[in-house]
Amino acid sequence: MTTATPTVPAGTQATEKTTVAGRVRKRLNSRMATLVSIVIALVWTIPTFGLLISSVRPEDQIKTTGWWTFFTNPQFTLDNYQQVLFGSSSSSGQLATYFINSLAITIPSVLFPLAFASLAAYALAWINFKGRDWLYIAIFALQIVPLQMALVPLLRFFSTGVTIAGVTVLPAWDLVDEQKFAQVWFAHTCFALPFAVFLLHNFIAQLPRDLMEAARVDGATHPKIFRTIVLPLITPALAAFGIFQFLWVWNDLLVALIFAGGRSETAPLTVKLAEMAGTRGNEWQRLTAGAFVSIVVPLIVFLSLQRFFVRGLLAGSVKG
Repeated sequence: MTTATPTVPAGTQATEKTTVAGRVRKRLNSRMATLVSIVIALVWTIPTFGLLISSVRPEDQIKTTGWWTFFTNPQFTLDNYQQVLFGSSSSSGQLATYFINSLAITIPSVLFPLAFASLAAYALAWINFKGRDWLYIAIFALQIVPLQMALVPLLRFFSTGVTIAGVTVLPAWDLVDEQKFAQVWFAHTCFALPFAVFLLHNFIAQLPRDLMEAARVDGATHPKIFRTIVLPLITPALAAFGIFQFLWVWNDLLVALIFAGGRSETAPLTVKLAEMAGTRGNEWQRLTAGAFVSIVVPLIVFLSLQRFFVRGLLAGSVKG
């Protein structure tokens, strides 16, 4: 004797999913969730606020009292920033030069991966060619390669070039001074491409097929489709990856120190801050000013692209 298995109508399943999603959304919008979010925001914001207050306090105040005493005896000065940014001492000043170096390193190191990865992601998603799936798997697998394992081969590539069977395929780069920025751009681009291609491919592959087919029927070529249709639609994804890459490169010390060196002509802000922490560890007023200078640009970038960042994180979460 067999019993029939009851079937659940598709509409009922959809209703159940909607009900579950509604309950989750309701809980996330509750007063308790809002209170927890406010507490987390305060926990993350108070140290930054304390750093800002400390950076504008006189030296004797910051070394003898906590930053929270500023409100009972407010004293502020901009001498800390003057000494750090434009001071004559090479060990604790001249931070403005390193700040410019960080911008020169970070901006191209963000734009190059975005450009190359978006083109590669479109090709892997919408252009049929032999071995496409295997190529995508290989790019995805490159994400597991630790950055530290690639530093020595990449440095050897820059210094000696590539030689196969005694034949020089690629010569050594032999770059000096500001030319070494190209080495840092190349390194950051190589390290960022696997994740960038993977992330952007997921967004581009979810674009409506009917939209692509309609464009092809109208005679649009792949470059035109990419430029006029794909790029505007994946702007949130580009912004999301751009923020991650910007923060990573701006805060990087290892890659820039190896490929750009520690001289003032090419070293980024992180190298100078590490030097200040080592040689001027007791001068808190300069360290706080230098630290706040280093976080101003990332804060501006994140806040200006925040709405795109949120859209980028949520773009692939709901289909239909």
